[in-house]
Amino acid sequence: METRLYTVNDMAKAGCNDCQGCFSCCQGMGDSIVLDPYDIWQLEKNTGASFAGLMQKEIELHVENGLILPNLKMQEKTGACAFLNEKGRCGIHDFRPGLCRLFPLGRKYENEKLYYFVLEDACKGRIHTKLKIKKQLGIEDIRNYEEFLTKWHGLRKDLQTKIAQSSDEYVKDINMKFLRIFYEAQYTLEDFFTQFEERRKNFLSVIK
Repeated sequence: METRLYTVNDMAKAGCNDCQGCFSCCQGMGDSIVLDPYDIWQLEKNTGASFAGLMQKEIELHVENGLILPNLKMQEKTGACAFLNEKGRCGIHDFRPGLCRLFPLGRKYENEKLYYFVLEDACKGRIHTKLKIKKQLGIEDIRNYEEFLTKWHGLRKDLQTKIAQSSDEYVKDINMKFLRIFYEAQYTLEDFFTQFEERRKNFLSVIK
């Protein structure tokens, strides 16, 4: 059966009723909670830590189709997210990463447009309520956020295609520039989307 696709203004059965003490999706996620530049900007702004500081405990790097990307780190002893507190609650809930906000929804990019779908049986909560996807995400400037996500997805996809056809030396150089420009260089507190667009144009100019 084809999965139903939603837009950000649609209603979907994705509300988890504040999880009611459940934190199953905050454990054993491996490197799947990939962080984009908006996530890093939010973490830096709200924790006061730099990317290098976050790398000390809360995040780590992994390789995905040749591209090095950061992800939330699961703790070795408990298998839980580094931001999960002793009560099983998210310590960064107000500024949690996009993939955490999205759950139990997934994203689909189609013809430069962004759609959402429900990840059936992904959430272990028994009662799911309908709510507007925009409310689920809780992003104030949702239009610019979705535009950013679409550009970011396209950039990653193009890079991974290029990496598959390139020498090891070139791949290493691309990854170093990618990490430095989009992640390591600290963002200011001003408008993220303007900063990202400047960095995107800069990155595209230096990899030609």
